[in-house]
Amino acid sequence: MSADLHQSAIDTLEPERYEFREEPAWDFQLGGFSLARRDFFRLMGCGVAVYLVARSGAAQESGGTAGARGAGRGQGGAFRGEELPNEISAWLHIGETGAVTVYTGKVEMGQNIRTSLTQAVAEELRVDPARISFVMGDTDLVPWDMGTFGSRTTPTMNLELRRVASVARDVMVDLAAKTWKVDGKRLVASDGRVRDRDSGRSIEYAKLAQDQTFSKAVVENDPLTPAADWRIAGQPLPKVDGRDFVTGRHQYTPDVIVPGMLHGKVLRPPSFGAELVSVDLSPAQAMPGVTAVHDGAFVGVAAPSVEAATRALAAIKAQWNEPANEPANRPPSAAGASSAGGGSETSPGSAPSSTASSAHLSAYLKAHLQQGGDEGYGRSSEEKGSVDQGLASAAHRLEATYEVAYIAHAPLEPRAAVAEWKDGKLTVHTGSQRPFAVRDDLADAFHIPAKRVRVLIPDTGAAYGGKHTGEAAVEAARLARAANAPVKIVWTREEEFTWAYFRPGGLIEIKAGVAPDGTLTAWEFHNYNSGGAGIGTPYAVANQRIQFHACDSPLRQGSYRGLAATANHFARESHMDDLAQAAGMDPLAFRYKNLNDERLKDVFAAAAEKFGWGRGKAAPGHGFGIAGGVEKGGYIATCAEVSVDRAARAVRVLRVVTAFECGAVVNPDGLKNQVIGANVMGLGGGLFEAIQFEKGRILNNHFAQYRVPRFSDVPQIEVVLVNRKDVPSAGAGETPLIALAPAIGNAIFAATGVRLRSLPMLPAGRLQV
Repeated sequence: MSADLHQSAIDTLEPERYEFREEPAWDFQLGGFSLARRDFFRLMGCGVAVYLVARSGAAQESGGTAGARGAGRGQGGAFRGEELPNEISAWLHIGETGAVTVYTGKVEMGQNIRTSLTQAVAEELRVDPARISFVMGDTDLVPWDMGTFGSRTTPTMNLELRRVASVARDVMVDLAAKTWKVDGKRLVASDGRVRDRDSGRSIEYAKLAQDQTFSKAVVENDPLTPAADWRIAGQPLPKVDGRDFVTGRHQYTPDVIVPGMLHGKVLRPPSFGAELVSVDLSPAQAMPGVTAVHDGAFVGVAAPSVEAATRALAAIKAQWNEPANEPANRPPSAAGASSAGGGSETSPGSAPSSTASSAHLSAYLKAHLQQGGDEGYGRSSEEKGSVDQGLASAAHRLEATYEVAYIAHAPLEPRAAVAEWKDGKLTVHTGSQRPFAVRDDLADAFHIPAKRVRVLIPDTGAAYGGKHTGEAAVEAARLARAANAPVKIVWTREEEFTWAYFRPGGLIEIKAGVAPDGTLTAWEFHNYNSGGAGIGTPYAVANQRIQFHACDSPLRQGSYRGLAATANHFARESHMDDLAQAAGMDPLAFRYKNLNDERLKDVFAAAAEKFGWGRGKAAPGHGFGIAGGVEKGGYIATCAEVSVDRAARAVRVLRVVTAFECGAVVNPDGLKNQVIGANVMGLGGGLFEAIQFEKGRILNNHFAQYRVPRFSDVPQIEVVLVNRKDVPSAGAGETPLIALAPAIGNAIFAATGVRLRSLPMLPAGRLQV
């Protein structure tokens, strides 16, 4: 595939994935190396290998296309090609012992895809799931993959691996037929064996794989087992390797130790956009075992312990020139770019304007609309009918503004990396959702071919869309090169809260009209900066104008679980409740009145039935709310009950019922856990979480000041899974998040008559009105 087609695949992503289009974090002035290309297929070993050759390039986010060729893309670099693998997006290997190894570029971050993908392979291959193991996110061993994000693993990689496993099963049947010299039509595969239905004899896959060096490419779609006939998929298989996680045996990146490893620290500027004027490394260099580096804007140290590295960093004397805080053309990166010439050196990215602050975000965004630039990234518009005529004909018209704060991902595992240079090759362990993008970041930073960089992704302690970039990996590699030893970097919580990218803040303006019978007559929706995900309305309305407007962000921003769908659903579903009140209708009945989508109606009905909607009034001081929507092929409806103490300005979410439909359910326990986890996470962004900033500084950069959900905040959560075996499986990592905030907001309104139009709704944990 050409670089242009690869770029077009990036271009089709949601506009708020800003981090995909950032410039490289660092550009070091170092030379490259020379290293012979490894023998790719030698790594497979003897046995039977089946690999998928996908048909359509840009449409296949996993990269398995007629020209994928192991291509990858860094934040700002072009896609590059390799000799191998050619046209492969996934593969499977059956070894001589009967062990099945599956290779995929997807990674595990707690979403439990290792288990669901195991079920997919086991179902089609007809083997015990215990015989299957996965190699994930190792750029030397797995095929190129764009990354693990956007709820794409289930609808894409799950399907691809099912196809591969189905053909692998056919291969084993064919081998048995040749061994026995019989017609393959009389043979059937089950339980890791091929059986002859006429004679009753059988042979294990392991026996068939012995002494084989057979491989087969899957081009055509092989028939797959219908969901109605699933025996392994669709069942609540326990988490693969789950015991390792609960006992502490699993090693996350911060746990990785290699012989001779040093610990690194990087000097951060006092504010976004500050310029490094001068630096004196000598106090740090005088310390035993310390290596200090100054390369362009990069200043860092490596030392035998974290404590020694911290002391060495504190000893460095640096002079900074803080800017007048006018916005630059790109958002702040976590690292900055080296200076090719003399003079001062720019630190991480651009700075907020002197007038930019979290307290005045909406006014800032409206005043800093992007002009020109990439149309695909800057703005989008959908319009039909005449909004003006629809509003003029309405019996009731409603106009409102909604605000959305920047929030942090706050993963339990901060950014971390262990880097080692050996024999001209760079190997990095790090936690990332995009191993090949990190590989290319490293290649770009050190001016070496990507094939001389290996990135390994251990199962990672959460990401939520926040680990698409490779800052820690590049920093560790630079220090490792200078120290001539492996180096580990683990970002502090303050670094994570300051230099990682945030979920975009935003402003949403809505105008809408409704007829006397409750029919929507007009819908106008403008999103400023937050993003375009979930921006379209699922409700039937003849006259609508929906636009996303890109702004010059005062903070570094990028992907977050659910993207802007959370903000857009909060505004839309809050507005729908207000329209229902204006029309004098029950909120659920009003939604039914304006819905043609039967799948969305079904989840609303399922949630309402489980919750008991309409079967009784809320107790005094209590309120019920409902909200729903569609995103990434999933259908969601959530009901919430809250209690409000107006005197204490206290709100407590008592009960949440969420109905979710994402096609055929692959693992009901895993899916239920995803829905519950999304609701718990949604409490934070909906009620408490907000990044506070002013004059280029984050003001609440640790957990003592940044309020996340606590155990005491978690309500009773009930999940209704609507299992549509007649519909292909969709992803579930993001959509369950999007309906909680509006459901709670609608419940608070029902209890108090007060409409909260800003996220978070309870800053500092209390009602502000």
